[in-house]
Amino acid sequence: MRARRRDRLVYLLSHPFLFALLGATRFASSVRIGRTVLVHGTDGYVDGLTRVPLDRTAPGSTGGIARAAGGADVVFDEEGPEHRSTRRSVGQALAGSRLAPVWQEVLRQRLRPLGTGGTVDVVEVAVELTGATAAALLGVDAHPVRLARAARRAAADAARDHLRPGRRPQKPGRRPQRSDAARELIELAGSERGAMLAVAAVNTMVSALPRAVAWCADDDLWSAAADPVRRPVLVDELLRVLAPSPLLPRVAAGDGTVAGRPVRRGDRLILVARHAAHAHRRGPSTVDPAPPKVAQLVFGAGPHACPGARLARAQLADALAAFAVYRPVVVRAAVDRSAALPGWSTVEVRAG
Repeated sequence: MRARRRDRLVYLLSHPFLFALLGATRFASSVRIGRTVLVHGTDGYVDGLTRVPLDRTAPGSTGGIARAAGGADVVFDEEGPEHRSTRRSVGQALAGSRLAPVWQEVLRQRLRPLGTGGTVDVVEVAVELTGATAAALLGVDAHPVRLARAARRAAADAARDHLRPGRRPQKPGRRPQRSDAARELIELAGSERGAMLAVAAVNTMVSALPRAVAWCADDDLWSAAADPVRRPVLVDELLRVLAPSPLLPRVAAGDGTVAGRPVRRGDRLILVARHAAHAHRRGPSTVDPAPPKVAQLVFGAGPHACPGARLARAQLADALAAFAVYRPVVVRAAVDRSAALPGWSTVEVRAG
């Protein structure tokens, strides 16, 4: 399909070595390479999130990256009831109902050129949309685009630093080193907690929204996007196939088993969400969608499920409905080679 061929470019051009490694090992449910275990299978992916104790703050893990990006001591590094309580409060804050008018106004304003023969850069729309949402969520008066760009730079800097080969382990208890972008983000967001929420609210959707619009344009899915009944199914299917966070890096805090393979304390787990959700095997379908328990794996599982899933679904649904009015086609696209998550630096569209 044209859409899948285009979308593969975000991996081939931005993360070529990683994409090749995952492609070469994808037929095994799990593969050990030294102290790293790559997990591709659905059951093993769930095992890695629910049956192995995880070090929430280890360098190279999602928690370690989040701390370096600005969000220390929130959600990722708590345990037990405290962790669950904080997750619930974050999930409620990100639920989206009171925030919807914010991003809907951005869509109304930014998509107007499509009605007069002009073009729109979907990436710029996603940046402003997520920045405005994050500012409203945090109750700060930061400029939406500046806030979103700081969140993207902070996440990219942290991911690049934590995942680079040969990185020296950080000493236990030591606060993470932060980039200039992370410090700017904390200032704009008003707190470390706010910075973490901004990173979560911005990066996933700036990756997903332009890719989803391009996929709908290339495979002519605008009829489903315009249909209030089929749209929620399309949103779930697009998020499954796009898998905005295609892999989840974790570090084992104790011994366990993943897909029948022993895991030792200190082992790094690379949980491949896009393979666990069968994104590489079947495209989006509103007629024969993947089972919900499979589709939702792109947002994690069990106590490690993403609290922002509802927000992502609500934003993408409203965005697709707004774009579907114009049935846009892609006129230019370029891969973002520096972002934390695979995506486009520009996706320019015009009305079809």
